[in-house]
Amino acid sequence: MARGIHSGLAVLAFLFAWQIGTPPEASAKDLKVISDQTATGFKFPESVACDAQGKALYASQFGSELKPLEKDGKGKISKLSLEGKVLEETFLPPPGVILNKPKGIWIRGNRLWVTDIDVVWVFDLKTRKGRKVALPEAQFANDPAILGNAVYISDNRMDRVYRVEPADFLNMKGEPKVTVVASGKSINPNGVYPARDGTLLMVGFKSPEEARAIYALDAKGGTKEVSKPLGRLDGIYQMSDGTLLVTDWNSGTLFSWTAKDGMKTLASNFKGPADLCAFSNAKGLMVVVPDLVKSEIRLIQLGR
Repeated sequence: MARGIHSGLAVLAFLFAWQIGTPPEASAKDLKVISDQTATGFKFPESVACDAQGKALYASQFGSELKPLEKDGKGKISKLSLEGKVLEETFLPPPGVILNKPKGIWIRGNRLWVTDIDVVWVFDLKTRKGRKVALPEAQFANDPAILGNAVYISDNRMDRVYRVEPADFLNMKGEPKVTVVASGKSINPNGVYPARDGTLLMVGFKSPEEARAIYALDAKGGTKEVSKPLGRLDGIYQMSDGTLLVTDWNSGTLFSWTAKDGMKTLASNFKGPADLCAFSNAKGLMVVVPDLVKSEIRLIQLGR
């Protein structure tokens, strides 16, 4: 029964993608790197978010120095084309608003969420209006992801995950509810991503000597290891077939991972592969990876 349902959903997804002119995402086993291009001119980019509907990328940048905890007011988010060309150098923050060291970005509809040391912001992509919420005791708010009606935020220094409800608190009256949903699990969560099974996928980042794994956080706050310890992991994305794309600082790579096949290196020679994003295109799947240390952004096209 379940297989028939999944097959039906797959057919519907294919037909919908065909109708709107976007090819369905291919299976990871069918993909290989067919191009790898580098965009330069950035200042310590930590995260890239894809807005395929709006035909744009958004990249967070630290600014003048690689000091991720310094509140210097020099951070910004740039708007790029899907090919990596800078369209607006300082798309955010708007005048009168300060970003320090913006890190992970998440986009849904016309909203953009971004973490910044000890707060999470939500911005309207059209008006650029923004609102921030403080995360109590946060030291290194790293990556946001929307799951249900909440935004989840990782803090790898505090080894915890926050939940802010509702996710879209931009125009709400009063303050959203902030809860610590996981803490002290020796996960040191960095990148987070909503899994197809309803859990929140997390990758851990500690030290070169202390490898971390891929984990899942359930609705009750329970955590489990999805993989064995793999490295100092940063960004994570789940493909439609369940394959995970992950970046690793220890090996300087972007790799794919499945429970059956383990790790498969897709691209190497990174110094600081950070929070990635991906979107389907006519050639397959475009994976966009910022290299925080090199101040570059790599556009890695996966295709058949």
